[in-house]
Formats: sequence, C-alpha cells, structure tokens
Amino acid sequence: MNKTIRVAAATMLALALGSAFAQAAPISGEVKKIDESAGKITLKHGPAKSLGMDEPMTMVYRVKDVGLLKQVKVGDKVQFEAEGGDAGYTVTKIQKAR
Repeated sequence: MNKTIRVAAATMLALALGSAFAQAAPISGEVKKIDESAGKITLKHGPAKSLGMDEPMTMVYRVKDVGLLKQVKVGDKVQFEAEGGDAGYTVTKIQKAR
C-alpha cells in the first residue's frame, strides 16, 4: 500500500473512532428500581440522543457490571452512559449526579 493510501486510511479510522467515542454522552436520569439478582436497573431519563431516543421515558436497562448497582440507590439522580445491542440496552457507566 502506498503512503497516501495509508495516511487516508489512518485518517478515516481516527475519524470513525472519534465519532464512536463522541456518541457516549452522559444521560441524566433518576433510579426508579434496582434488581441486583437480574442485573437490571430501571431509569427514568430525559432524551438520550446517543441511543436514538428523542423523548423522555422510563426504561429497564441491563448493566454491564452488577457492581455498578451498588453505587446507587432508588431515588438517586444519576448520570449514565449506555449502549444498544441485539439484546437491548446496557448501562456501561453510572454515577450519582452532582
């Protein structure tokens, strides 16, 4: 592969990775229910543009790590990140809002 093609490919990859990371914007919400044994949390939240949700809603999410559930309790205002997949949406990060 010549140098110009390699540089163009590296630039396109960097732009694609940058877009993927930019989509992981925190979402504001409130913890409504925690089901530690099932590894799920119910969150009431505003629009979640990073997940393609334009309207506020209450949803049940899986959690990537059950340990995340120990960081919050019902009623807490939180900031979280989630990703979509074939099995639904999964919370990847969560913390109490400041």
